[in-house]
Amino acid sequence: MLTSTKKAKLLNNLRVYSKKYLNKMTELDESGTRLMVNHFLTEVLGFIPIEEVKTEYMIRGTYADYVIQCKNERQFLVEVKALSFALSEKHLRQAINYGANEGIEWALLTNGKTFQFYKILFNKPIESRKVFEFDLSDATQFKLCVEVMQYITKDGIMNKGLTSLWSKTCALDPVNVAGLLFHPSVTNFIKRTLKNKFKSKFGDDEINASLKRIIHECIPFDSIKVEKAKKKKIPVKTEPILTVLETIETPGEFKEELATLN
Repeated sequence: MLTSTKKAKLLNNLRVYSKKYLNKMTELDESGTRLMVNHFLTEVLGFIPIEEVKTEYMIRGTYADYVIQCKNERQFLVEVKALSFALSEKHLRQAINYGANEGIEWALLTNGKTFQFYKILFNKPIESRKVFEFDLSDATQFKLCVEVMQYITKDGIMNKGLTSLWSKTCALDPVNVAGLLFHPSVTNFIKRTLKNKFKSKFGDDEINASLKRIIHECIPFDSIKVEKAKKKKIPVKTEPILTVLETIETPGEFKEELATLN
């Protein structure tokens, strides 16, 4: 999505934001937290104040804290809670209701430290799906944050970032990936690998039963031994001595002698 240069800039902006606000404050009311979030939206994500960051956006008699608008299209709304508050289901319902009432498909819920990004699904009843969450008070998460946050930056959104983000989220959904496990090419690979390793044949039913257990049972990841792909040995092509030396100027008699060796 973003170039490596822009990712590096985003990473630096996250560090500046964290140092300026999160390293110094633990208690802050909602109005103060909005100042933090305003900095985040403009200086970190790159949106233009006023023109693209709409504050106190009226929705059916109430107000959403922010709505991000680019090219006259509302991209996502932002609901802000005080830094000292932990985000809750009640806060999420409020944000989702704002989006549902205004036809906005995305919502960012934040307390200035924790950022939760949701896709609003216009089903009956209205549903939501958390796409990502990160905590900017944890500097070890910054590089991972950049990989997901790049989709909601101004540059990302102008390049269909929200569409790409949702497509990627759906693709990597465990239900979708689990379905791929039962594809014939996967089961054939598993049968072939197990046969080579354990010197025994396995049927499709046996493999499918094992795959179902993987889906249903909780297996500690530390107990899983990941099979590494074996590197194929590339045969080294050797040329006859005479062929190699034909490119080298050598006395004719020497070449004749070598010819008898090949």
